[in-house]
Amino acid sequence: MTGFGKSVSESSSLTVTAEVKSLNSKFTDIYCRIPKSLSFREIEIRNLLTQALERGKIEFNLTTNYTDVASSGTSINRPLVNAYMKDLIESSEEFYADGDRVELFKIALTLPNAFNTEVASEEQAETEWKQILKTVNDAIAECTKFRLREGAIVSGKFLEYIDKIGELLTEAEAQDKHRIPAVRERLKKSVTELMGDEEFDKNRFEQELIYYIEKYDISEEKVRLRTHLNYFKDVLKEGNGKKLNFLSQEIGREINTIGSKANDVILQRIVVNMKDELEKIKEQTSNVL
Repeated sequence: MTGFGKSVSESSSLTVTAEVKSLNSKFTDIYCRIPKSLSFREIEIRNLLTQALERGKIEFNLTTNYTDVASSGTSINRPLVNAYMKDLIESSEEFYADGDRVELFKIALTLPNAFNTEVASEEQAETEWKQILKTVNDAIAECTKFRLREGAIVSGKFLEYIDKIGELLTEAEAQDKHRIPAVRERLKKSVTELMGDEEFDKNRFEQELIYYIEKYDISEEKVRLRTHLNYFKDVLKEGNGKKLNFLSQEIGREINTIGSKANDVILQRIVVNMKDELEKIKEQTSNVL
């Protein structure tokens, strides 16, 4: 979801600059900074950002500068500002304050109705909005391109992590072939000791044997984990972040089960390495749309 886009457009009377910055977030959080004269367009701009960028912490900045003074429709209300200045100077002298004329002028410009604002013609306003809208869309498009480039990099990393888990699973399958005989030997030794016990209960022994077979068998977990890894790659092509997040949880569940049934030092180490790769995936899945 990380991205940045900027667009600048110029016409004979107006220069428009639009910037869009997007950061990772679980929700859509939009901060807009636009000229007051366009405040009535804010909802429209927000809808554009939501539809195009969907999710993330989005910061949008829009500035407009009139290159033609006559087109700006704004001018200083000279008679009123002159009256403000006269009053400010007299008040400054009356209260023995240091009345810097430049500072007093700045104050005068902030007072009510210091500017005359002429309403632009409907045709001019529409032309300006079309220019602004195109600039905003261009900035959003640049941000989307940035996101796609970042997404391609993350996608490559996902494949790298998934393939690594797949390699570790192959190692686990190979180790499982050595693990089972070792488990069988331990059980055989325990059986031999039990057979020498006069109170040996065959029925109880069969129950224990079934329990241990189920406890140590990881055949189903290996198959399911391999299936999840392959499906993860398919979903990655779709770019569905929610599905990837769900699949990473399923992958983690199978890895944890293999670890709990391992009863083997080497297999436990392989499981730890699998979890390490999976954590790298989980760090990124929440940032994919």
